[in-house]
Amino acid sequence: MHKTSAWPLALLYMGLVVYASLFPFDGWRDQGIVPWAFLTAALPRWWTWFDVQVNVVGYAPLGFLLALGGLRAGRTRWPLLLATLAGASVSFLMETLQAYLPRRVPSNVDFALNVAGTFLGAVLAGLLQRLGTIDRWSRFRAGWLSADARGAMVLLALWPLALLFPAAVPLGLGQVFERLETSLAEELAETPFLEWLPVRDVELQPLVPGAEMLCVLLGALIPCLIGYGVVTVVRRRAWFLLALTLVGVGATALSAALSYGPAHAWAWWSLPVRVGWTAAVLLSVLLLPVSARACAALALFALALHLSLLNQAPTSAYFAQTLQTWEQGRFIRFHGLAQWLGWVWPFAAGVYLVLRLSRSEAARRPRAS
Repeated sequence: MHKTSAWPLALLYMGLVVYASLFPFDGWRDQGIVPWAFLTAALPRWWTWFDVQVNVVGYAPLGFLLALGGLRAGRTRWPLLLATLAGASVSFLMETLQAYLPRRVPSNVDFALNVAGTFLGAVLAGLLQRLGTIDRWSRFRAGWLSADARGAMVLLALWPLALLFPAAVPLGLGQVFERLETSLAEELAETPFLEWLPVRDVELQPLVPGAEMLCVLLGALIPCLIGYGVVTVVRRRAWFLLALTLVGVGATALSAALSYGPAHAWAWWSLPVRVGWTAAVLLSVLLLPVSARACAALALFALALHLSLLNQAPTSAYFAQTLQTWEQGRFIRFHGLAQWLGWVWPFAAGVYLVLRLSRSEAARRPRAS
């Protein structure tokens, strides 16, 4: 039995729904109305087809993942109905909480559309099950991936999404030291705890081209090694390397297009980036026959080195201006979530690799007689 990745993905997507529904999370107050009064309120006068599409499409993946998890587990009766009820419960809770946010307006139409989107997503999962698509995916996964591939699949599915928020260095996820230091200083201002913060004798220095090249190399190598840990056949690892490279380049180009405009989608493709990414691909080819346990250990070492290099460098003023422009754009409701994903992904990968190596070590120990 393979543990399905649909459950953790459903929980992560539920977090996205909560974030999108309650952003910007400030101004909470009791407005003197019953939170669930929106159920019996008059229909809103103003609405657009865009709102209809967003409310339906936004909840469809949640219904799909919840129903898929139930179908894959095979332990739940009426998985489509339960998935729809779960999505309806989440939507009801979000609309109820919006009654305490002055910037958000709870709506019975939004609630109905959310339930409809959840139902459509669940029906799609059921349809794929009846057509045999899910069974074919199960056979594909059994042939390509190890039985404990769920954590790696979740990380690899989130990696291109983490790349969508612009990074100071291409593939430079996890550069948090400077912002964390600044945020702590602001929070501890006018308190005696401010003196507890360490004072740096030397300011953070920008990365030289060689260090930038090494960061790109490591940033491309880490997800590849994570994948090698669950794809054990050399030939299939080669196909995985090709797909991962195309996805990484495409996500980075899309991020640049969203940040600077489509005309500058490839502005990040500088000489250090080209050399670093090429070296990462060549090194990944050399590592094709390496064991899964060794790949996990190498990935953990590469991750530690990557974070150490990135967090010894500051972000430039030009990059900070770029972030401000990006945040004020059309993706303003999700910019914080994408940013957090880019910050957290390397540390989640580190936890996953440590746990994987710990399980591997425990499995290698002889059992006591």
